[in-house]
Amino acid sequence: MGETEVETRVVDSLGYSKKHVDFNSITTEVEQIQNTLYKIGYIENKVSGIEKINDSTFHAQIALKTKFSTIYIYYKNEDVEKAVLKAISSHVFDEYFILEFPLVENALNFINSETSKKGFPFSRLQLSNITAKNKTRLEAELTIESSTQKRSINNIVLKGYEKFPKSYLKYYLKVKPGQTFNLAGIKKKTEQLANLNFANETKPPEVLFLKDSTNLYLYLEKSRSNTFDGFLGFGTNEDTNRLEFDGYLNLNLINNLNFGESFRLLYKSDENDQKTFEADASLPYLFNSPVGIDLLLRIFKRDSSFTTVNQSAKIHYQINAQHKIFAGIVATESNNLLSTNITLSIEDYKTQFFTTGYQFQKAQPYNLLFRVKSRIDLETGFGNRKTEINKEKQSLFSIDAFNIFNLNQKNSIFIRANGANLVSGNYFENELLRFGGINSIRGFEENSLFASLFGIINTEYRFQLNNAIYIHSIFDTGYFENKIAGTQQKLFGYGFGFGILTKAGLFKLNYANGKNEDSEFKLSNSKVHISLKASF
Repeated sequence: MGETEVETRVVDSLGYSKKHVDFNSITTEVEQIQNTLYKIGYIENKVSGIEKINDSTFHAQIALKTKFSTIYIYYKNEDVEKAVLKAISSHVFDEYFILEFPLVENALNFINSETSKKGFPFSRLQLSNITAKNKTRLEAELTIESSTQKRSINNIVLKGYEKFPKSYLKYYLKVKPGQTFNLAGIKKKTEQLANLNFANETKPPEVLFLKDSTNLYLYLEKSRSNTFDGFLGFGTNEDTNRLEFDGYLNLNLINNLNFGESFRLLYKSDENDQKTFEADASLPYLFNSPVGIDLLLRIFKRDSSFTTVNQSAKIHYQINAQHKIFAGIVATESNNLLSTNITLSIEDYKTQFFTTGYQFQKAQPYNLLFRVKSRIDLETGFGNRKTEINKEKQSLFSIDAFNIFNLNQKNSIFIRANGANLVSGNYFENELLRFGGINSIRGFEENSLFASLFGIINTEYRFQLNNAIYIHSIFDTGYFENKIAGTQQKLFGYGFGFGILTKAGLFKLNYANGKNEDSEFKLSNSKVHISLKASF
């Protein structure tokens, strides 16, 4: 209790414990009360003693004395910058700054942290020559003690995954020898390893300080990043009333050469007698530079109508662990395979586009089912389409973005927006955008919809039964325009699905029914999509 009723109310407001097991516990509690009083401005408080009333009751009286509300702290410009002080005080002058007393401890910790970031990890600061100028105001001098030698990273030692690509240290994590030592900043940077799918951090970085050098130790492990993805879909053909199958195989090989490179091979065959072959490679940080290159070859064949071949070469720059920009050239050649040109909307043509794009990706590595929380892919292209008789200016815009809204540990909402727009004076059927199926709007056949413009929103409510099993709803909506046919339609897909993380990989099953705004609901239009994504 305090010496007066007012002081007693101040002490009681601190919420101290009144029950203790022994005298040492009582002494510790009194010391903690004093420390709390120091922090809020009662720096002259004193304990008159701890008096034993009886075997179960002890009495301690604390004299609070004067409460100081502000402190004027004098500093040297060579010790601390004004910009640092302005982050903790709104009253900063050339020789001193003013703080409210309860903020002093956090302010000093902040100044010490900022000093450490400049390469002085052993810096110490304190307030000296503390004097009272009046009943509410104190004055003090800020002194900072630090070694004269500024610490920089001399060596980076990799433990566990010694062949981790050095270019990712330099450009992706932005950690390199010669850099001013800042352990807190380094820990924040290495957390970005969660955005990589071929390496994990096994424990936080550590540092070894020698007399004239600083060695940084990073603890990494190589993770299984190769994936084999495929699905099998089946449904009933409305015309033949027969069961039809479609599916694809998708192979991703990542970092097998310890270079951070990736190679993808895809083959897809669907129920509309359409076949797609894709091969693409991404080579990051070429010649130990901050830029990389992406190469792609895509061949599409629609029954006996036409083939389309796309080739692209793009240069990308990884701004940081989450942001990437790229630019390049995309060339397309399409050939009419019909012996007699029944439809004039299929033509031989060639296009060349100059493209720019942006990519953002944010991971949630502690969720085994959904490793990526957010992703945005934006791309624009401008160029020309050439035929035997004319030349047409064209442009192409596309977006593919999704985000997972985590309501709590088990419940989440997934929302994805996907769309593209081909702008041209006229259109050929063999250049239209193709969509539909498990990777766009569910409940429709794979690549069964052709459009000059389309937009799709996929939504799922997901419930995780545990870390390896989840169930989800399906509600997709879309809109597309086909300027050759002069059609505009709204599309809807709805259903349900589940996923199971097995030793072989992530097994998923979706059941969805698709319809447009003018058609009736038919159970026979339902599609079942089965996929398995295995890591090795």
